[in-house]
Amino acid sequence: MSDMTKKSSNAMWGGRFAVGPSEVMEKINASIDFDKRLYREDIAGSKAHCAMLVKQGIISAEDGESIQKGLDTILREIAEGHFEFSAALEDIHMNVESRLRDLIGDAAGRLHTARSRNDQVAVDFRLWVRGAADELDKQLGLLLEALIDQAEENHDAIMPGYTHLQAAQPVTFGHHLLAYAEMLGRDRSRLRDCRARMNECPLGAAALAGTSFPIDRFATAEALGFDRPTANSMDSVSDRDFALEFLSLGSILGMHLSRMAEEFVIWCSEGFRFVELSDAFTTGSSIMPQKKNPDAAELIRGKVGRVMGSLNTLLVVMKGLPMTYGKDMQEDKEPVFDAADTLILCVTAMAGMVRDMKSNRERMMAATSAGFLTATDLADWLVRVLGLPFRDAHHVTGTLVKMAEDKGLDIADLSLEEMQSVESRITDDIFSVLTVEASAQSRTSYGGTAPTMVKAAAEAARKRLL
Repeated sequence: MSDMTKKSSNAMWGGRFAVGPSEVMEKINASIDFDKRLYREDIAGSKAHCAMLVKQGIISAEDGESIQKGLDTILREIAEGHFEFSAALEDIHMNVESRLRDLIGDAAGRLHTARSRNDQVAVDFRLWVRGAADELDKQLGLLLEALIDQAEENHDAIMPGYTHLQAAQPVTFGHHLLAYAEMLGRDRSRLRDCRARMNECPLGAAALAGTSFPIDRFATAEALGFDRPTANSMDSVSDRDFALEFLSLGSILGMHLSRMAEEFVIWCSEGFRFVELSDAFTTGSSIMPQKKNPDAAELIRGKVGRVMGSLNTLLVVMKGLPMTYGKDMQEDKEPVFDAADTLILCVTAMAGMVRDMKSNRERMMAATSAGFLTATDLADWLVRVLGLPFRDAHHVTGTLVKMAEDKGLDIADLSLEEMQSVESRITDDIFSVLTVEASAQSRTSYGGTAPTMVKAAAEAARKRLL
């Protein structure tokens, strides 16, 4: 018998084949280099499956006990770094089963009764993504807590608010930070929705059609912490919506993180200096000793592209697949592993930056002196006090802004006579609304930037989002 034939006869699926795969086929077919990350989930699924087989009388209690002990040994070996993974055995499932046979003999072969690698990998992957979702949820909670803490501390710190990156109206720094808390709160809600939808157990669907053995899928679902078994065996093994949804919400979350990161980069720049990041989240320059670069923020901004790329990768993998399982689906894990690792790292880093940052109230306030930030307050006064239609008030205010700009002044520095030359009914009461403090304090509508509103909003966000 040739070496190739020997290799075929030793393979888990080798009975059908006269010779084994080529070296190239082994290389393209093997997934153990990355799916070994599923070892905890794979062993957990096997233990639940084994317990159910014993309870249903499908395998003996003695074989079940040997299998459980063997799986515990393998779990310990892998965790302690003593397990030797083999590419010839393709994946985590066959590596575990092969080692189990070494440990307990022929009884190991009974474990695969009433299941397939198709439903086995489906349950492993769901368990892994569920765990990643739980860890991401935890880290999002810490980031939200840091944002809300900073918002409370800076509820009355006045800064320019921007549209088109042009100074627009006075806002408070706390209000600005709570805008990101709202974004991240939606992200966390999407994550929890995704987790709830994925929490169905595909184990027992077998290859695609279910099994003739009298299994109890509800028992294995409960043992693995799922809400219920999946309802259709074909969908069970072909579905990767849970992974796509995780990557989708992760891409939206990543976009929000990138927007925050960009703000930090801007706020730390010399032209702004609104905040200072701690030494723990900045780096220096190899040539310019004065530099303190917001590298953590820049890296978050860059790494988000990997998450979005992972979503596109899996969408392309899945878009042309007929029912049910195709080997293409082996390509599902690497993008999800990478995206989950990246998101958890980025959220953790952002939480650290937010927690450690120091706001520069003086620089923020100084920046409000440019850009005619109280122009809207002037227009509102004309409407409220003089009864002008808003469009007329807008025109009057625009004329006064142009006058102030031509004179190199702020609106509040114009004289009453100069203002009355444009609108004769203006009184000196107008000056009461033309300070940035008065402007911010006046925005008391629900969701507004007034310090009193921001303080209350931070307290409400703490109850609602944490």
